[in-house]
Amino acid sequence: MVNALAKVAAAGALTLCLNTPTRAQDTNGPLTPPPGEDHNVRRVTTKDPAAVPPALPPAEIIKAFAEKEDRYARARGGYGYRKTIKLTEYGKDGQPTGEYQVVTAATVDSDGRVYEKTAEKPQNSLQYLEILPGGGLASLAKMPSYPLVTGQLAKYDLRYVGDEKVDEIDCYIFEAKPKLLDRATALFHGVVWVDKQYLEVVKTYGKWVNDLGDVHPKEFPFVNFETYRENVDGKYWFPNYSRSDDFVHLKDDTIPVRLVIKWTDIKPLAANPAPPSAAPPPPASPDAAAKPQP
Repeated sequence: MVNALAKVAAAGALTLCLNTPTRAQDTNGPLTPPPGEDHNVRRVTTKDPAAVPPALPPAEIIKAFAEKEDRYARARGGYGYRKTIKLTEYGKDGQPTGEYQVVTAATVDSDGRVYEKTAEKPQNSLQYLEILPGGGLASLAKMPSYPLVTGQLAKYDLRYVGDEKVDEIDCYIFEAKPKLLDRATALFHGVVWVDKQYLEVVKTYGKWVNDLGDVHPKEFPFVNFETYRENVDGKYWFPNYSRSDDFVHLKDDTIPVRLVIKWTDIKPLAANPAPPSAAPPPPASPDAAAKPQP
C-alpha cells in the first residue's frame, strides 16, 4: 500500500497526479455504485434491433429533439448556477477513504462576461491521490452538454434502440455513433434518452472520442459520464448531475474512484448595474419638471 501523498488545495483549476496512472474503464459500464448514491449508473447498448418500433418515425424524433437542443444550448449561457465537483476514493470494502470537493458559482463581471469563481474553500481528505494546480479537473467539468444539435447531426449515425422510464418519464433511447473521426474534433459516442411526449433529451450516457481514441485529460481515468438534466423555468433542460466511475492503478494497489459534478441554484443571470458616470447629470429645467409624467 502506498503512503498518502501530500495534498495541495487549489482554489482554481485542478489536476490529479498519481504514481504512474493508467486507465482501466470497465467496458460494460461504470462500477456498481455504493449504497446510498443518488443515481444508479448503467449503460444501454445493443446491436439488436428494437423489439417495438417507436410511435413516431425515428427521423422525426431526431429532428425534433435536435431543434430543442439548439434552443437549450443557446439559453444555457444566460443562466447562473453553483457547481460542486467531488472526487472520491473508495477502499476494498466499498466505503469512501478520501474526498476532494470544490464549489464554484457562475457570475457576471462589469463587462457582462460570465465566469466562475470559487464559492467555498476546497475540502481535501484524499489518502492516495494528490491535487495540484492545473487544468484537468476543470476541463472535465466543462464538457459540452449538447452534442446532438442540428448542426452536428450529419456527423453521427443515430439509431433507435428501445424505450425506458427515467424518473417516471417515458423515454425513447437513441444510440449516437460518430461516422468519421479526425484529430481536431471530438465527437460524442453514447446514448440519449428522449422524453416521448415532448421529444426532448432528459439524460445522456457516453464519452468523447477522436481518431486517437477516448478524449480525457491524461491525469484522469474518467471517460464515460452519465448526465441527468433538470427542467428549468418549465422550458429548458439543463444538466444538473453528472457522474463517472473508474480505477486508478498505483504501484501496489488499484483504487476505485468516482467523479460527481452537480449543478444547483440554476437561475437567470442578473447583469451587474452600470458603473456611475464620472459627472452627475445636469438638473432638469423648470419646463421639463412641469411636464406631466407619461
